[in-house]
Amino acid sequence: MDPSALDILTHPHPVLRLKAEPVKTVDDEVRAVVDRMFELMDEAEGIGLAAPQVGLAMRLFITRDPDELTRGCVWINPELEVVEDTKESDEEGCLSLPGILVNVDRPQGIRIRGLNEHGESVEAVSSEHIARVWQHENDHLNGRLIIDRMSSMERLRNRRALRDLERG
Repeated sequence: MDPSALDILTHPHPVLRLKAEPVKTVDDEVRAVVDRMFELMDEAEGIGLAAPQVGLAMRLFITRDPDELTRGCVWINPELEVVEDTKESDEEGCLSLPGILVNVDRPQGIRIRGLNEHGESVEAVSSEHIARVWQHENDHLNGRLIIDRMSSMERLRNRRALRDLERG
């Protein structure tokens, strides 16, 4: 695989609907994929990107907290746990669904565990916006998109953008 050939896929690409497989080994190839994903996310001015969005059905996503100036975080084989079940609704967009915004209810507090790009165990807990980003990207690993969470009114409001994406 040539990571430089990766690009962000848009709906209705079939890989976006696959359940991603666990990463067996964190090696140089995985790190090259991570580097390319950060490039793509930066170019698109995003704050999260999952491997299925670049055509790879692997359990890996990257995030950047918009309030921090760091490169961001790598989450390989992430596991999410709700630690504060109070639901909060907020508008979400997606790099694979350009021009579409959906109000999504999500639990506020999340603990995430996984591996970083060096194969080391990492963990974080947040009730801030980044917890929503983790949940959004984790949905991608399970083949779920924000359009699956649309109300009928949102579906009507976004039908032209959806139709344009589906027609290519």
